[in-house]
Amino acid sequence: MINYIRGTLTESTPTVATIEAHGLGYQVLIPASLFGELPATGNELLLYTSFVVREDSQKLFGFISKDERDLFEVLIGVSGIGPKTALSLIGHLPARQLCQAIQNNDIPAICKVPGIGKKSAERLIIEIRDRLPALCASDPSGFFVQTKNDPRAQQIQDAMSALVNLGYTQNTAQKAIKKTLETIPDAIDLAELITLSLKNV
Repeated sequence: MINYIRGTLTESTPTVATIEAHGLGYQVLIPASLFGELPATGNELLLYTSFVVREDSQKLFGFISKDERDLFEVLIGVSGIGPKTALSLIGHLPARQLCQAIQNNDIPAICKVPGIGKKSAERLIIEIRDRLPALCASDPSGFFVQTKNDPRAQQIQDAMSALVNLGYTQNTAQKAIKKTLETIPDAIDLAELITLSLKNV
């Protein structure tokens, strides 16, 4: 198994990063959320990888963290969830947020991902919920543990997704939202939460 690739980023698109290492160019499929975190072409990049072999293809998938890679490998073990759908899930929901949605039985949050319907979301939750505690427990700040029962939990998750979609890393978005929540009143709409959090990035 190829655990990770470290090399020079030679080319990138929202779905593929090409990394040159020891004279070889590796085409690595990436989640859409990773594109904004990639360094400029010519700089060094390390991606944790999963090598998926099918009857008609061999593809390498890359992730910025071990947690994302491990979550991807759990997802593709779910009936009806292939590598493309698993990559889409991680690309639209940060790993920690997806873990939390699964553990909280948050079907609406999962259904926001293109290609995921209610039945797929339900099957996903049933099949892997008990396999995720180790991944979810790795949130060092305890942010999601603290907000799990917060009445604004869905709003916080939506704000996280918005900041990540704007190109900020999960950690940056998490810190900005956490700082914002410490200074604002309980009653605040999603747009204002996003706007104020952007000022704290």
